Amino acid sequence: MVNNIKIEICCGNIDDVVGAAKFPIDRIELNSAMELGGLTPTIASLKKAKEITDAAVVCMTRTRTAGFCYSETSFETMLEDARILLENGADGIVFGFLNEDNTVDRERSKKIVDLIKSYGKEAIFHKAFDQTEDPYQAIETLIEIGVDRVLTDGQSNTNILEGCPLLKDLHKKYGDKIEILPGGGVRVENIREILDLTGIKQIHMSSKKTYCDNGTYSGFEPEQLAKMLERL
Repeated sequence: MVNNIKIEICCGNIDDVVGAAKFPIDRIELNSAMELGGLTPTIASLKKAKEITDAAVVCMTRTRTAGFCYSETSFETMLEDARILLENGADGIVFGFLNEDNTVDRERSKKIVDLIKSYGKEAIFHKAFDQTEDPYQAIETLIEIGVDRVLTDGQSNTNILEGCPLLKDLHKKYGDKIEILPGGGVRVENIREILDLTGIKQIHMSSKKTYCDNGTYSGFEPEQLAKMLERL
């Protein structure tokens, strides 16, 4: 925590966790393939992350990129992934299930929330929320089924400053029932403005750059995170 602001860092591999753990962060969202929007991490990565950091580690469960409507086989796989991650120390599960009309898939979401709660952990709905047609209806559904937190850029399509009015309104109307976590497009240049405009006391960021190793991949960038934390 920095100046009473909770910090969540998105980490796509164990080297990202090593870098992030050197900073005063509160949570890590652990996934894989960040360049694809984040997929389910390995169990070995989760176990190693728990050894490296005292911060909470919440894990993505997502079998593929491109959309949030899944076959029954994919859903059952994600449910089993969530169970295994929880068994191995995950402090929460990050998920997102939508119907074809871009409403929250209440039945599937409730099923995974019930699983998460049976372990006493946090249920987090990810940026699938930003694809919903009616964010107010969507958040009321998430509250009804027991979701703890929703990650969102305010439906701004990554220009998060444009989403700040919605973020502020969601926080004002529902902040006593569900946590609103701003994330997506958070940069050194806008982090302070996002917090000031919304009044929210937590932020999600990835602090990444492109690395080359017989190809390219996205990885943690410590200097960028240090600069962002200086703005808080």
